[in-house]
Amino acid sequence: MRLSLEIYESPVGPLLIVTDDDGALRALDFADHESRTRRLLRGHYGDYVLDSGSKTGTVRRSLDKYFEGNLAALDDIRVATGGTVFQRAVWKAVRAIRPGSTKTYGQIAKQLGRAAASRAVGAANGANPVAVVVPCHRVIGTSGALTGYAGGLERKRWPLEHEGCLSQRLAGVCG
Repeated sequence: MRLSLEIYESPVGPLLIVTDDDGALRALDFADHESRTRRLLRGHYGDYVLDSGSKTGTVRRSLDKYFEGNLAALDDIRVATGGTVFQRAVWKAVRAIRPGSTKTYGQIAKQLGRAAASRAVGAANGANPVAVVVPCHRVIGTSGALTGYAGGLERKRWPLEHEGCLSQRLAGVCG
């Protein structure tokens, strides 16, 4: 598989954008987690070639719009990831969480018909190869605490604040 890599400067730090030849997003991660990104790519696709390339135009434009305040702009990004059937189901459920909203690991497990699988949901969420676009930052602990984010809790906090969720949560309306 041939993939293109480009670095994108964002308010939360440089991001690695990995797309395929059709421009579909295969991975989006923080630049300081490049070894994690490569491990996930290898696990999902086996052998791959990663070229620096420019097939990321649609993704870049949508990220620009998102970071400028158009929170729905991420919906325009076509995502094609590997992963197990369960992981892809979790990522689909996570992608459906609207900006300004959060869900707990347990809520997602129940939504998937596997109420006792909150830890498995957490593991799948942690293996999400497309940060921000599959908004794993919107998944929180049962108590409302910001928990488990591969990029660190400050990087989880930033998009939640950007989306207005943290101020809404303090007012008791984010959920």
